[in-house]
Amino acid sequence: MFVTLVGMERSLRAARVATYVYFVLCGTLLSTWVVHIPAIEERVGISHATLGGLLVVLGLGAFVGMRVAGPLTDRLGTRVVVPVGGVLCGATLFLPGLAHDPWTLAAALLVFGLCNGCLDVSMNAHAVHVEKAYGRPVMSGFHATFSVGGVLAALAGAGVASAGLHPAAGMAAMGAVGVVVAVAAARALLPAAPAVEGPGSVHGTATSPAVGAGSTRGRVWLLAVLALMVMLCEGAANDWSALHMKDVMGASAGTAAFAYGAFAAAMTVGRLLADRFAARFGAPAILRHGAAVAAVGITLVVLGPWLWTVFTGWALFGLGLSGCVPQLFSAAGHADPSAAGANVSRVAGLGYVGMLAGPAVIGWLTHLVALDHAFVLLTLLCVTTAVGARVLHTGPAPVRRGERPADRTREPETAASSP
Repeated sequence: MFVTLVGMERSLRAARVATYVYFVLCGTLLSTWVVHIPAIEERVGISHATLGGLLVVLGLGAFVGMRVAGPLTDRLGTRVVVPVGGVLCGATLFLPGLAHDPWTLAAALLVFGLCNGCLDVSMNAHAVHVEKAYGRPVMSGFHATFSVGGVLAALAGAGVASAGLHPAAGMAAMGAVGVVVAVAAARALLPAAPAVEGPGSVHGTATSPAVGAGSTRGRVWLLAVLALMVMLCEGAANDWSALHMKDVMGASAGTAAFAYGAFAAAMTVGRLLADRFAARFGAPAILRHGAAVAAVGITLVVLGPWLWTVFTGWALFGLGLSGCVPQLFSAAGHADPSAAGANVSRVAGLGYVGMLAGPAVIGWLTHLVALDHAFVLLTLLCVTTAVGARVLHTGPAPVRRGERPADRTREPETAASSP
């Protein structure tokens, strides 16, 4: 028995490490395209406006990939779909580098976006399974490692540019590495989702015998709407934080760049810490108080009279938003373990729409009001999210002090089902 428990604990730890690997991989592959955008834009000969439209095509492909991968993950299992998504994402990464006109670039981005969406949803579904097996929050840590991929891609992109290589060559090399990593990490993935017996199980679920499939589906769509609002705020910060610092506060271009840096750094730190706070205080508290902190932060950006107050505001905005999306994804996966992939795809898909829409919505509002006044919309969205946090009424139960993940697996109702 002891040997069996030790083996199960090692397998679970290996699955967690593999999930970290896939999150880093997804971040690296997507960011590799991002760091090569200037070179590809110049090579294809398109304007910034045309590029903006083509980025919508990338988002459309990702949305379709998410919606397709969700049900496939539930039917075939994450052990199949996650590595396949990783391989396809790596194998198609070089396509935008080969584009020679807007139409071929659009086709390349559509295909790459679709594959990236498949990897994104399936790895998040597997993260839900790992979290359920651990019996404590671990989702935010996975999302934090996504940012690590961006750092790796930036370093690799700088090396490609300094060496004078063709963008397609650098992207193909990174894609090949991604294919190898996706295949190598596949064996450590969990073969199936942990079995759940109902509301009395040690992990806790979002459903009970009194709650029907319709209620679960409605709750998942509420989670998706919250994800839309949170990720719209995140997308707006990505594109408008530096511009606000430069155009509204009159900072230099170099100083303005630190606005996004403060936001991104605070978000990464917040996600590294969020799991511990979620285990102690619960997911609803993370979403409620996180959204409230984000509302305070963006209000400080709007009203702050000095540069340091605006920097503080962007940092608080990133810190507050940091734990929100992981909790929403986790809640969607736990709502119905047999349909974790489909539910995560709904929340991630609508959230991705918000991420893409955020910059455009703020841009449209600037035709009516000043940029800093447009940010009031973000305050309202954060407040609405804080009020709606009650939808996360259940989730993985906190682990008792001194308890190991393997201690949970010895109970019959939480034993992992066979493939």
